[in-house]
Amino acid sequence: MQGFAPAAAREHATDATDTLPGVVPDTAIPDTFPRLLRLHARVRPALPAIREKDLGIWQTWTWAQVEEEVRALACGLAARGFRRGDRLAVIGDNRPRLYWAMLAAQSLGGVPVPLYQDAVAQEMAYAFADAGMTFALAENQEQVDKLLEILPECPQLSLIAFDDPRGMRHYGETQGMRGKQGTQGTARLISCERLQEEGRSFHAEHPEFFATEIGAGDGGDVAVMLYTSGTTGQPKAVCQTHRALIAAGKGGAAVDRLGPGDEVLSYLPPAWVGDNLFSYAQALVAGFTINCPESPETVTGDMHEIGPTYYFAPPRVFENLLTQVTIRMEDAGWVKRKLFAHFMALARRCGTDILDRPAAVPLPTRLHYALGDLLIYGPLRNTLGMSRIRVAITAGAAIGPDLFRFYRSIGVNLKQFYGSTETCAYGCMQPDGQVKFDTVGPPSPGVTLRIAENGEVLLKSPTLLHSYYNRPEETAAARNRDGYFHTGDAGLIDADGHLKIIDRAKDVGKLGDGSLFAPNYIENKLKFFPYIKEAVAFGDGRKQVCAFVNIDLPAVGDWAERRGLGYAGYTDLAGRPEVYDLVRQCVEQANAELAADATLAGAQVHRFLVLHKELDPDDDELTRTRKVRRKFIAEKYRLLVEALYSEKNEQRITTQVKFEDGRSGEITADVRIREAKVFPAGEVDSQTISRKAA
Repeated sequence: MQGFAPAAAREHATDATDTLPGVVPDTAIPDTFPRLLRLHARVRPALPAIREKDLGIWQTWTWAQVEEEVRALACGLAARGFRRGDRLAVIGDNRPRLYWAMLAAQSLGGVPVPLYQDAVAQEMAYAFADAGMTFALAENQEQVDKLLEILPECPQLSLIAFDDPRGMRHYGETQGMRGKQGTQGTARLISCERLQEEGRSFHAEHPEFFATEIGAGDGGDVAVMLYTSGTTGQPKAVCQTHRALIAAGKGGAAVDRLGPGDEVLSYLPPAWVGDNLFSYAQALVAGFTINCPESPETVTGDMHEIGPTYYFAPPRVFENLLTQVTIRMEDAGWVKRKLFAHFMALARRCGTDILDRPAAVPLPTRLHYALGDLLIYGPLRNTLGMSRIRVAITAGAAIGPDLFRFYRSIGVNLKQFYGSTETCAYGCMQPDGQVKFDTVGPPSPGVTLRIAENGEVLLKSPTLLHSYYNRPEETAAARNRDGYFHTGDAGLIDADGHLKIIDRAKDVGKLGDGSLFAPNYIENKLKFFPYIKEAVAFGDGRKQVCAFVNIDLPAVGDWAERRGLGYAGYTDLAGRPEVYDLVRQCVEQANAELAADATLAGAQVHRFLVLHKELDPDDDELTRTRKVRRKFIAEKYRLLVEALYSEKNEQRITTQVKFEDGRSGEITADVRIREAKVFPAGEVDSQTISRKAA
């Protein structure tokens, strides 16, 4: 790693784009999402706007049909009392009606507030109380039950609409719930179908209402409220305007040349800013088709059927896909394993060059790679559902360079993207031909970057947040006097103007000897291994780095079964000596790579343990976007942290856990602690293991 750039080189900007290839002239792009919908319904009424797989069959709605569905929902909400400025909670998986509900609320001048579908009831109660939502649209019975549970705490909630009627037959139209303190909450229940029927009747009586409401909107109106992950405290509601999200969608669509012919699989939580950009804003700007899978469990198969041309996933999804490939190859026959190893070695040598600069690669090497594409790379991309992908994007967390290199080496045009909820997930992106493994690219069109004296990345763009809802002081503190947003990330700008993220600024620290400690960087090194699902590194102010490790149960379970090792569950498997040996090899390989980096050679992991339970958002150990709540974990497992920094080789611990049905319980285990080999700076021991997935 390098030091921070000199002051004269700390600012970099990219001009905003003026046109969108293959879409519409820039001057014709409307400034709100409902107006964009009406534009597509007029310009390309018969083209597919959205698909959903239901009972094994893909159902398609054209842009004209989507406009009618949205109008019916909007008029139905209006008939039930939804007014300009009201907030609509949207809860569930990726479903057409949930996206339509967002457009319907925006058409009326309201604000959709998507919430994470796996959030427990009390997390939803916090959001309802914070944002003051009076209407909700839920996907199914599970989400409705959570809303009914929190009714006494959220008496302002007056209407709950539901998309999937299964299990809802015996629910009355009016639901009342009494809380523990005697408080009473009452809400009306209605199916989306009935709500739309009421909306169509309302439209017949008031034919100009829908168009008039859309006409009253403005690009500066708040389009959506998105809650931050809350890694350091309670989540905050970020208010983003139509103008900001459309600017982000327009910039990304221009760089990657997105248009009506593209297809995207929409499977990530609608409450996450990434889905709002890639499956909502960009789709409405560029006019491409979004595809909703049948369920989270069928995503891989549905992706294979659709063959998207544009794909977005956080690093953990790419990690999981690679883990599946690794497991399957280890179960393959001898000939297939040899072929795979041979051609993957070739891909590591020349695959990325062939993707970026094929003319610079000698012809014999290109022919050799073409044979590999026929035998290995092509079938592998097909298995992953990536045969048609033209652009693949990853963001949301740092991605290991080895993982990044793997996908690009087999011909997947994977690129990194940098942003946050407060910037509409828009900050830096990697144009074709400018992809580096250790950076997130130059500033996106219209963005200016600056590195502060303390190394923090500062960002200015048209996509910055309007405000944190009801938090004026925090809103004011989010920008400096020059209008730059404090990202909270530590980074540097290289000689080519690309941004390199080191870690969260608050997490970067020093070891006792003054060596740099960047925990997220170390954790990502460990998580690249298919056997390690999660890692938490400790070391700030201490003499050495130690780490918690979560094993990947499917990967390690398959590894154990092939060796005849029986186990009763996660806790049993995590404590096996053979599994500790496996994890130790991974830790030592990561240490060998850290030793090659003079800046981080002192941050090698000296001692580690395998946690007796998986880190879980329901236990508040991870956010809903699966980011580590580092301080919470350090406090919750203080006994284990202290044991790591003592002479102990084992520590007994009892941990409170929450089960899926809402009950609580305890897990007690004797957790072993192991030493890991460390290496002198600049020296890599060739005897350490090779990465299984490399």
